[in-house]
Order: sequence, then structure tokens, then C-alpha cells
Amino acid sequence: MRKYETIFILQPELSEDEIKSVTTKAQDVISSYKGECFRMDDWGIRKLAYPIKKSARGRYYYLRFDGNSALIAELERRLRLDEKVLRYQSVNITDLPERAVAEKKVVTPEVEAVENAEAVVTETAAE
Repeated sequence: MRKYETIFILQPELSEDEIKSVTTKAQDVISSYKGECFRMDDWGIRKLAYPIKKSARGRYYYLRFDGNSALIAELERRLRLDEKVLRYQSVNITDLPERAVAEKKVVTPEVEAVENAEAVVTETAAE
């Protein structure tokens, strides 16, 4: 299974029931294709970079899930057919590098002096 994320933009004037129906359909597609939904976030109404279907604003949703290519094809097909959806985009995030557990520290002379002083204090306390 590959990891994917999909962001879709809905019309801003939709009622809560209409929004719920679109998000439920997306989750149903994922579960019917034996995928696993990890996250569904409502990013709220934001201004679009350019008008889409005479709408200057849109309600953004973020969806993160595991699945296969058939799942992506069906999800995008259903989003394309739904008139409430202005735009969508799915991205495979399986091959993205993970963040290093221990990120590189920037060592300045002041930080190095403090660390050396702490080391000396702990060494003298241990003796």
C-alpha cells in the first residue's frame, strides 16, 4: 500500500449536510477499496489564487490515506463528477524522505561554551 494525500476544494456556500455528504463519499471510496484513512482535516474557507467557476473563495479539505492506484482513480473520478468540488489533487507521499530524528544543531561559540561548562560541572559533581 502506498501513502497518499488529497486536497480538495469545495464551494464555500455549501451547508454542513452537503459538506458531510462529500467527505463521507470520499471516506467510503477509501474503505471500499480496502484503504485506510488516517486524517481528514477541514482547513476552512480561504481565498483562491484565481476565481474558479465564478467563486473567489473555497473550503479546503485535506485527506491522508493508504491505498492503491485503483483507489486513487475511483476517488478522483467521484470528485470530478461532483459539482460541489471545485478542484482536487492527489499526491503519492510514499517516497518522500522522512525527517531526520536528530536534526543538525547549529553550534555557535556561545552554545559550545555553555555545553562545555555544563560538562565540567557534571564531571566535578561525579567525582
